[in-house]
Amino acid sequence: MAYTTIDKPTDYFNTKLYTGNGGTQSITGVGFQPDWCWIKNRNQALNPVAIDSVRGLKYLYTNSDSAEGDYSSAFTSFDSDGFSVGATDNVNGNGNGIVAWNWKAGTSVSGNTGGSGTAKTYTGSVNTDAGFSIIRYIGNRTAGHTIPHHLGTTPVWVIARTISSTKEWDVYHHKNTSSPETDYLVLNTTAATSDASDKWNDTAPTSSVVTLGDSSQLNTNDGTCIMYAFAEKKGYSKFGSYVGNGSTEGPFVYTGFRPAWIMIKAIDATKSWYMWDSKRPGFNLVDDQLLADTNDTEFNGSNIDILSNGWKFRSSGTGEQGNGTNYIFMAFAEFPFVTSGTKAAGTAR
Repeated sequence: MAYTTIDKPTDYFNTKLYTGNGGTQSITGVGFQPDWCWIKNRNQALNPVAIDSVRGLKYLYTNSDSAEGDYSSAFTSFDSDGFSVGATDNVNGNGNGIVAWNWKAGTSVSGNTGGSGTAKTYTGSVNTDAGFSIIRYIGNRTAGHTIPHHLGTTPVWVIARTISSTKEWDVYHHKNTSSPETDYLVLNTTAATSDASDKWNDTAPTSSVVTLGDSSQLNTNDGTCIMYAFAEKKGYSKFGSYVGNGSTEGPFVYTGFRPAWIMIKAIDATKSWYMWDSKRPGFNLVDDQLLADTNDTEFNGSNIDILSNGWKFRSSGTGEQGNGTNYIFMAFAEFPFVTSGTKAAGTAR
């Protein structure tokens, strides 16, 4: 039975849908001041934007290896119940449907990195209850450089890259392969998993640090870098794997909660990073998809049936559940299957 310490997942993660006005507007109803906003214009072929409170009002595109840029006229503030946007189509196209996925961190951290090479400074924001931290660090291009994540438990999903120059988004996932510390995926491409010791130094994350290799992609000497680290929290987040069967009655994927947001990636095939959430279209079956690695508009793809303790594929699709293909997934809860206090089971949608 999937008990949880987080009875109200929307205190830490929430999807917000809004309509752009082409000018300025404040987006409210998130329920907290977000620390990471991932925003996509659903109606125009525009890059998905990542903004976080540690880097400030600066953008990164998740489908691109381009360096960080100023976004202060497009994303003007993080607010107590959401955020404010300006006249930029990616986040506020006039008449366009926009989706913003929002995560809460909130507690500031800072210090020096460790391990091999010259120690460098870092700053960040962490939420140990939700298992999420954002760490902005300086690279040293030395294998064995260790970055504190402050989660207090071992992260199972890590995204990191150098942001001061053109670099890819490297991804660690604990179910990527049987030895995930030796392998990596790239968020901004469709590439299958690859083996490379210069990414995670062939060293699994610990309860205190993420160890880096000497790759310039995520450890450029004196380059500014960003790391998003996630620990699994029962009843709130799940980072697992499944095998597709290519059938219109696809596999059931267990999470232990009713999912609010799902992202999947084929690890042994060149396929995109597919994303669904419970607010698009807002009822079962869910077939509104977006891709993290492209600027594609929202499209109707594989049907998924969101259930009280996971989801089931109700159609076939080689990108989402190709026959015999291995996938990883990342999911956050809309409602836990069993809450900590009332022991009341969640329901399917």
